[in-house]
Amino acid sequence: MKICLVTAFPPSRRGLNEYGFHIARELQRDPLLSVTVLADELDTPETELEDYNVQRVWRFDSLSNPLRLRKALRDAKPDVVWFNLLFSTFGNNPLAAFSGLTIPVLTRLSGTYTHVTLHHLMENIDLKHANVRFPRAYRTAGNIATRMLLSANSISVLLPAYRRTLMQKYGGDNVHFRAHGIMSARPEPPDYSRRGVPEHRVLAFGKWGTYKRLELLMEAFELVAKSMPNAKLVIAGSNHPMTPGYVEGMAERYKGDPRIEFVGYVAEEAIPELFKNSSVLVMPYSSATGSSGVAHLAAEYGLPIICADIPDFHEMAEDEGLGILFYQTGSENSLADQICGLLQSPEMMKEMSEQNFSAALRQTMPQIMRQYLRSFDLHQRARALQPISRFRRLPGWVPSRSAIFRAAAPRWVPWM
Repeated sequence: MKICLVTAFPPSRRGLNEYGFHIARELQRDPLLSVTVLADELDTPETELEDYNVQRVWRFDSLSNPLRLRKALRDAKPDVVWFNLLFSTFGNNPLAAFSGLTIPVLTRLSGTYTHVTLHHLMENIDLKHANVRFPRAYRTAGNIATRMLLSANSISVLLPAYRRTLMQKYGGDNVHFRAHGIMSARPEPPDYSRRGVPEHRVLAFGKWGTYKRLELLMEAFELVAKSMPNAKLVIAGSNHPMTPGYVEGMAERYKGDPRIEFVGYVAEEAIPELFKNSSVLVMPYSSATGSSGVAHLAAEYGLPIICADIPDFHEMAEDEGLGILFYQTGSENSLADQICGLLQSPEMMKEMSEQNFSAALRQTMPQIMRQYLRSFDLHQRARALQPISRFRRLPGWVPSRSAIFRAAAPRWVPWM
């Protein structure tokens, strides 16, 4: 089976590049698959990862991406085109982002099996925190884009509530829930002897500046430090593309405090040590944009999680059996209480660690990829058994030939 994976891909740092890498890495392990990554162009030339067939054919914020990808897919002739998407994958510019989201339906109309893994829904994005100037226009465009994405042959979402929304609100009939999964195939059990020695490292990890902000966490940590002098706050990650300079500004503000460490961007190979040496992961978010990749990293390394009291995270915890403590969103006192209560209870820390590691073992990347590949294989077999038809089966919203004939419109143009 020949698969083209359309995604941001390292060394790019665009959204979902890490998840795209782990999908590609797992697919590469199957000798029966041929995998081509159709990735985003880099702003500056960098060395590509070895052993991956990467073609950098689309550019962030470019209106020409549909044409670029159409040409690449026509040359590749894949059996499956798999899109790994956010609504902002193809650009921050609204027109570029929207034009990029037309690509899956155009790909299906060309006759190629098309699958979309959609990491969030427009309904669940807090546009105020995303610094959107015209939220009503964005909501309308998001509604149209969602309907276009549903015209792919199949679509996967990472929370059951998202599947219900797509089925009930949009009438989607080929929508699957598939867990986000952890990034590892064989996670190692946590080493509890590394936690709290000589200090408890409170880890915050992400792309900061929009709905992930640090001000509340800094205020909460001031309260934590008063009762727990052996606590240290570690801020990992870089700026969100829409908030350049945010992390540097926060680091400058707290540069004289030895209890707070800014480590900046963390390369893939450095992530294990960062998580293994930490005692707890804190997610100081004001809203959510779907299932959290950072939370799944914590589960992979058996870390307890403390996060804002947000519905998406409650559903993620309940559905996947994750050990998460919730604090009142926007309250530094509530956050500080949860951090102190956890760090002062070794029994709770160990129990939550074991719970998260157990959840990780149930959703390793090979397990998640088998679900996708089984679905793709079933489609290939079903297609092989179908009689050859002169016309492709099109989405329901595309008018059929008979409907066009009945309309007898004088401006009718024959199908090409």
